[in-house]
Amino acid sequence: MEKNLPEILFGTADKAISKSLSRLLKAKKIKKIYPRVYTSNLKDSPEIIIKRNLYVVLGKLFPKAVLSHRTAIEGKPAKSVIFLTYKYTKKIIMPGITVQLLKGPLALEDDMPFLEGLYISSMPRSYLENMQRSGRALQVPKTLPKEVVETRLDRICQIHGEERLNQIRDHAREIADHFNMDREFQYLNKIISSLLRTNTSSKLTSPSALARAFGQPYDQDRLELLQLLFSELKQQELPLIKESQTTVVANRNRAFFEAYFSNYIEGTQFEIEEAREIIFDNKVPENRPDDAHDILGAFRIVSDQKEMIIIPESADHLIKLLKRRHEALMGSHPDKSPGMFKEKSNRAGQTHFVSPELVKGTLTKGYEIYRALDHGLSRSIFMMFLVTEAHPFIDGNGRIARIMMNAELVQKNLARIIIPTVYREDYLLALKALSQKKRFEPFIKMMCRAQQFTSEVDFADYDQALETLKKCHAFNEYDEKKLIMPSRLT
Repeated sequence: MEKNLPEILFGTADKAISKSLSRLLKAKKIKKIYPRVYTSNLKDSPEIIIKRNLYVVLGKLFPKAVLSHRTAIEGKPAKSVIFLTYKYTKKIIMPGITVQLLKGPLALEDDMPFLEGLYISSMPRSYLENMQRSGRALQVPKTLPKEVVETRLDRICQIHGEERLNQIRDHAREIADHFNMDREFQYLNKIISSLLRTNTSSKLTSPSALARAFGQPYDQDRLELLQLLFSELKQQELPLIKESQTTVVANRNRAFFEAYFSNYIEGTQFEIEEAREIIFDNKVPENRPDDAHDILGAFRIVSDQKEMIIIPESADHLIKLLKRRHEALMGSHPDKSPGMFKEKSNRAGQTHFVSPELVKGTLTKGYEIYRALDHGLSRSIFMMFLVTEAHPFIDGNGRIARIMMNAELVQKNLARIIIPTVYREDYLLALKALSQKKRFEPFIKMMCRAQQFTSEVDFADYDQALETLKKCHAFNEYDEKKLIMPSRLT
């Protein structure tokens, strides 16, 4: 690339600039790669150069054009074709990219300014545009497949709620009235009405959209298992262990060990003193910042008494609470979609968890069972198992399940449950026995013992609590030692 020259230069009506470009061309310091488009990069191919500077080029050649139709939603060319709404319709073939200009209104009030004077269609406008007939003459359809549009609208509803779909529809109606897009609006309105269950769902094709329209489907096998656990919990008189350690210091120390052990179960392993420095001194190891934030995220939730007294008041509240806490827990892992339910199925060993399209329905049905249980340990156990089985997120499900479990206990001022490292295998095997073999006794017994253990540790003094936990073998692996109850220490 010629030193001090920009990679892309443009011809203009300015005679001085034209003369300069001519001199540079003759001197072979630039080359022409498209009409009115030049480059000082004499090494790379025109395709690579155009791709790297795509929006700069488009902004200069088609000022105030609007990235529209499927391009506005996808945010990128489709099979090397990009769609722009402009003053006229024309197909333009450039090195490595085809620009399909479509005659239509330029930027509206809510369209978003983009690079180099370009705009992007607003969400309501882009969905209206994707309701148009695509036209057979186009090498790539200008609109997304109907199923994709439905799925995306359903996703918007999942994350932002029904109010957001209504806002999109209302704004789309205004745009349609001004630009003769009544037909497009009617199609869009039918999809949104079906998603909101205010109209027939016969027009929908996307599985997730159909599920929403007909009322969320659920995992039948999980529902049966949850009903069996409910019956077992109703038949048992579980212990009622009040929380006796309510000082700020005790709560903070207990929250530290809870966060430490909960992360250790999931494989985020630190030496206890290193974890202490992370949480109490905010000393984040340079080589493990994400792992450190995992522990910090868990600690911030479980140490917040105002947060931990919140339990779900409805199925919708349960879902919102799960997403909010997951976002707080996994915020340092954008690749784990913090605060968003999974889109692909997940498994652990031979256990296949609830399919993505069945998660919300399964949680909703689970909530309906949960609310019929007595407050306290029964609800705590049920909630933990419900979240574990639904496995709604890509990662962090176990930690979220235990947070939800302990919130049930904190809300009723009952002793929390901490699963120490030495008890990890008992915990996991009991979960597996319930999930795969419908054996309830080991699971309930294990949870009761873990609560009793936690209640017997004096958390008022950090060093004393640490010493007690060590004597109880809490930090050992299961094949090294057995858990000892603090009350049995001599």
